[in-house]
Amino acid sequence: MTRKKGFKFICALAIVTLVFILYSAVSIWTFSQKLQLVETDAAVVLGAAVWGDQPSPVLRERIHHAIWLYENNYVDQIIFTGGKGKGGLAAESEVARDYALKNGVHVDHILVETKSRITEENLSYAYEIAKQKNFKTFAIVSDPLHMKRAMLMANRTGMDAYSSPTQSSVYQTLKSKGPFFLRELFFYLGYLFSLPFR
Repeated sequence: MTRKKGFKFICALAIVTLVFILYSAVSIWTFSQKLQLVETDAAVVLGAAVWGDQPSPVLRERIHHAIWLYENNYVDQIIFTGGKGKGGLAAESEVARDYALKNGVHVDHILVETKSRITEENLSYAYEIAKQKNFKTFAIVSDPLHMKRAMLMANRTGMDAYSSPTQSSVYQTLKSKGPFFLRELFFYLGYLFSLPFR
């Protein structure tokens, strides 16, 4: 390959890569607005940080959305996910469960998994519990900009899943959305590129 051809190849590759990144960014942003209000067997609430024995604002809004789905008869059960973070007093899912109980969800309608550390584990461990209960359909609950990656993972896990982003995310301003969006873009692209090796 001549130097000129090599330069053209590198330029073409750079353009294709840039287009793919831009397409992925737009896809994440537009998908964040996709709310599928479908009756399902359970809501799977993806974990987020806890502050002591209380949910962080991010986790609290996810719990609120799951409770709304439950109260409006879109789901019969709620599966809270998330293990204990470094130095944490309790698992994210346990804190979420306690918060939901205080806000009117019946104890018999809550399940928890306490082992997961990352989104993919949130979903896989929740699905293990769901299969034992013969649950077939799921509303995936997380922040809007997290939904594209979460839904891809849910579908690859084998779940019949529907997108149910929180409608009251703490990420409201451009200043707060920007870093979260870039982080999601990075992890989404990383997950896509890892798929051939899974």
